[in-house]
Order: sequence, then structure tokens, then C-alpha cells
Amino acid sequence: MNKPAARKTIIVLFWLVLWQAASLLVHNSILLAGPYEALLALIRLGVTAGFWISVLMTVLKITAGFLTGLITGIVCACLSYRFRLFREFITPPVSVIKSIPVASFVILVIIWAGSSSLSVVISALVVFPMIYVNVLSGLDSAEGTLIELGKLFRFRNMDKARYIYLPSVAPHLTSAISISSGMAFKSGIAAEVIGRPLQSLGAGIYLSKISLATDDLFAWTFCAVLLSFLFEKVMSYVLRRLILR
Repeated sequence: MNKPAARKTIIVLFWLVLWQAASLLVHNSILLAGPYEALLALIRLGVTAGFWISVLMTVLKITAGFLTGLITGIVCACLSYRFRLFREFITPPVSVIKSIPVASFVILVIIWAGSSSLSVVISALVVFPMIYVNVLSGLDSAEGTLIELGKLFRFRNMDKARYIYLPSVAPHLTSAISISSGMAFKSGIAAEVIGRPLQSLGAGIYLSKISLATDDLFAWTFCAVLLSFLFEKVMSYVLRRLILR
């Protein structure tokens, strides 16, 4: 094991030991369950079909919401860059979406569409303004000299997008995806905790709360953190492959 990996492992083990020591000191699993109890709860939940169905449904819905926000944000950013009037019209709703608390959107979506599609809509609403603002910023930062050269040499639209705009947009889009993917999972699961749709990760967190099962709460939370981490890595990898291609 190389030194950076060994150092990270030692740091993680230190915090796990500290967590376990705090749990033993409190000596009340309702107030603070230790990592050992959380691991046992994760194993107990992991052997049930309901756990995996809940995880799968949450992942599918949040992924659908993320892709919806991603595609919509890119399309709207391109339209705003191309048409000044469109940018002026869409700026107020983008500012509103960025400013309104997620909890308010959750309540509105429950009233309008019910809880079944809650995490899809909330994830899309959280992702959309981040993607829109960053992609538009990347387009605006494209060098004017290169744009003029593209016109001079009569580049096709696809060549302009590939050789002029994509290099400017790529860093902004990569950063936006890295941030928004984690936010999509946080907001989507938080919405599920409030709306409690059937067969969802958020519903599992809510049930562990009302039953005072802190070990189950940590197990569900660990699963949510792991899924968010993996989702961010997958999206970043896919984006890098597309850009390189």
C-alpha cells in the first residue's frame, strides 16, 4: 500500500475508533449507535429484498431527475447564448429556482403531483440552475479570436462546437456535474424523507427515525452517502469519455 492510501486508511480508522469510543461512552444506542452496530444493521437490512428495491427505486428516480436537469440546463444555456431575448426571459425563473428552499418545492410537488415522482422533480430542479449557469458561463468565456477565426474559415456548426466552445465549456460543466450530482442525491433523499413515497431510501430513513432505530438510520445514511459518491464518479467518468471522444 502506498503512503497516501495508507495515510487515508489510518485517518478513516481513527475516526471510526473515535466514533465507537463515543458510542461506548454515551452507552445509549438510541442517542448514538456505534459503527459496529451500524454495520450489523446494514447487514440485517441488506439481506432483505425490500432494502434493495428501495435503493434501486431511489437511484432510478434521482438519476432520471439529474439527467432531466442536466439536459434542460445545457439546452437552455445554449439558447440563452444564442438568443439574448431568451436569456432575459429565463433569468427570473432561474433566479427563483436557485433561491426558493427545497422544502417549499417539496410541498408544492406533493400537492401538484403526489409523492411518487417527488425525487425526480426535486433533483431536476436542483440540478438545472447549476448546469445552466455554469454552461452559460463557459460559453460566454469562449475566446472571441477563435470565434472570428471559425467564421473566417467557415467552420461548420459541429466543428465550432467541438473545437471552440467545448474546450471553454468543459471545465465549467465538469465542475457543475461534480457539485450537482451530490446535491441531486441530497435533495432527492431529503424530499423522500418529507414525502415518504413507498419503496424509497428516504422512507427507510424516516421509519428508522420514528422507531428510534439509530443504527438503522446510520445504515441508511451510509448507503445514501455511498450511492452519492459512486454516482458522482460515474457521471464524471462518462463526461470525460464524451469530451475526449
